[in-house]
Amino acid sequence: MKAWAKGLVLGGGLALLVLAVLSGLDMTILLFPLSLLALGALLIHGRGGLTSRFAPARLGGEESSVPAVTFSQIGGQETAKRELLEALTFLKESSRTKQLGIRPLKGVLLVGPPGTGKTLMAKAAANYTASVFLAASGSQFVQMYAGVGASRVRQLFKQARTMAERANKPSAIIFIDEIDVLGAKRGKNVSHLEYDQTLNELLTQMDGIESGEDVQILVVGATNRADLLDPALLRPGRFDRIVQVELPDKAGRLHILNIHAANKPLAADVCLEQIAAETHGFSGAHLENLLNEAAITALRDGRQEITQADLREAVEKVMLGEKSSRLLQKEERERVAYHEVGHAVIGELVRPGSVASITIVSRNRALGYIRQASQDDQYLYTKDQLLQAIQVCVAGAVMEEIIFGQRSTGAANDIEQAVSLAKRMVFAGLSPLGIVSSDLPAAELNAAVVQIIQEQEKQVRKILSSRVDEVRSIAAHLLREETMNGDEFRLLLEAKQAS
Repeated sequence: MKAWAKGLVLGGGLALLVLAVLSGLDMTILLFPLSLLALGALLIHGRGGLTSRFAPARLGGEESSVPAVTFSQIGGQETAKRELLEALTFLKESSRTKQLGIRPLKGVLLVGPPGTGKTLMAKAAANYTASVFLAASGSQFVQMYAGVGASRVRQLFKQARTMAERANKPSAIIFIDEIDVLGAKRGKNVSHLEYDQTLNELLTQMDGIESGEDVQILVVGATNRADLLDPALLRPGRFDRIVQVELPDKAGRLHILNIHAANKPLAADVCLEQIAAETHGFSGAHLENLLNEAAITALRDGRQEITQADLREAVEKVMLGEKSSRLLQKEERERVAYHEVGHAVIGELVRPGSVASITIVSRNRALGYIRQASQDDQYLYTKDQLLQAIQVCVAGAVMEEIIFGQRSTGAANDIEQAVSLAKRMVFAGLSPLGIVSSDLPAAELNAAVVQIIQEQEKQVRKILSSRVDEVRSIAAHLLREETMNGDEFRLLLEAKQAS
């Protein structure tokens, strides 16, 4: 019924009711049946409303529900793509798999940090297999009303089959993002069995997927917390494959940058390979945002092309946030400058060429910072490398102590990092304690950490005390310019050493 018709009926009914009351009619006899009708309408509306709000995402509507995303548009995940493509072969070439007696996969779980492209891979899988694509998030299934989640799961599988039949497709892919909300270990929510009932229904529906059906359904789940999932969900016959979607390496980051830079005008000085080297730990989403921020900077400055300086500015903005408007006192600016130069000098000595930029311009909560970058990603560290990293962490505080006679609270984050590195050494068996158990007493752990850090502070104090003149010269330049890149810093350091 249209809205205006509903309004007319309700308005007319209310007018008749008021007229009856004014005429002196006794309406109490109608209160009970009217209350029952209102309660029934409320329940029906509540259940119907809850169900109707669940509409799995479809790109292009039911008639064109295959996403326009391909695997070539996903960078930095070659291993994960290869593993997923192998799993999709069973869905795409079902006739061949039947001849060999291969049971088709019922589920594929994509596991990895946020922003690594899990949703894009699910969409590309639907495109690759020409399957109908439905998407939902785990939170859409769990509600306070008992039975609603299980009903939604049944509705989702039914809708997948209906859409595939209507579009004349042999297969459908159901993508459930944040599946750890829906598939968490049973028994954890003892006061809310709705979680368990919803998961039980998902397990039942996945068990009911048969290769002989007219529409073959593949469930693709995504999570960054696979440790929370119920073991029954991960066993073979449900999620048969677990695909790790990790943060990209340097080559992967370069691939992603090239993909997202394809529609952007880049200046001649742009070197995406250098940006890829400086963005270790960035996800695909971070890299896309980096290029977008660089384009925004070019637009704000009224330029038609994105320069390397825009990209470097974007790297720092993505890592640390927007520049702060806070104004430091003269003594604070000097302290920050010496602090950062101390970090940079030790960083350059222990790992030549690693300093990418130094600044005393505040960003977010950082009053100043140095950004280090390496040409190659590293996954294993020796004892000496960890000790050198600790030296870089404590160098800022030690430099403050040498110049100003005492340290400041600005080194709190550096100390946290140094403690974390020292603990890593202890539990890796690289400390004087040798091999230790994970339940090492806190007192022994603290003593070992303090010893490691104090020894590195002595080394750093000895090095920086012999280079005070160099530090003063570079700090003075930094106070004038506020920011310098790694090449400028190395030129100043070499010039002072030569003199």
